[in-house]
Amino acid sequence: MSARLIPALILGIAGVAVLMSLGFWQLSRLDQKLAQIAAIEARIGDAPRPLPAQPDPEADRFRPVTVTGRYTGAVAHVLSSREGFGPGSRVIAEFETAEGRRLLVDRGYLPAAARESAGFASETFTLSGNLDWPQDTDSYTPEPDLDRNLWFARSVVPLSRHLGTEPVMVVARSDAPVPRLVTDPVNSAGLRNDHLEYAITWFLLAATWAGMTLFLLWRIRQGRA
Repeated sequence: MSARLIPALILGIAGVAVLMSLGFWQLSRLDQKLAQIAAIEARIGDAPRPLPAQPDPEADRFRPVTVTGRYTGAVAHVLSSREGFGPGSRVIAEFETAEGRRLLVDRGYLPAAARESAGFASETFTLSGNLDWPQDTDSYTPEPDLDRNLWFARSVVPLSRHLGTEPVMVVARSDAPVPRLVTDPVNSAGLRNDHLEYAITWFLLAATWAGMTLFLLWRIRQGRA
């Protein structure tokens, strides 16, 4: 074998090996994510239990809970939209339990046109829902517009500071009635699972690298000829 072919062959084999290993790693992550989603789906549908004394954002995420208390009337609006309804907001409300704890409750979607006329205080009732610490912020998420009480993400800690509650959010399954307010219970549809797409991308890159290596080897041999 020509000395000129050896470096190109080594580079080609090494590149394909690295890209293939990344593809197989994404497939292993895919299996882990599918197992995680299955566990979450099983947890979401469990019977609600009393709210833990100190909910953990990792261990208790999506845990079904039930709490008795009332809405104080204090709310924050998170910009949202819903197919068939148009622009609106998710209503994040302050909920005071019978024991005096104050929590956040994601009450669901409210059309923008109904925002000013809606009443958010309530009598005492029992609420059921799922604990959640939504992870829907990124580096492009704007700061909240406090003058309009309009937020752009359900960030539990900032919202809890704003409304004076514990950093705990319950996404309502059932709720006290408010005209045109639509509950939006937790489900697994929002859990990202793009590992298969990443795996396919890495394997395609490996195939491209292999093809380019073969072309380079052919060019080198043609040059010698």
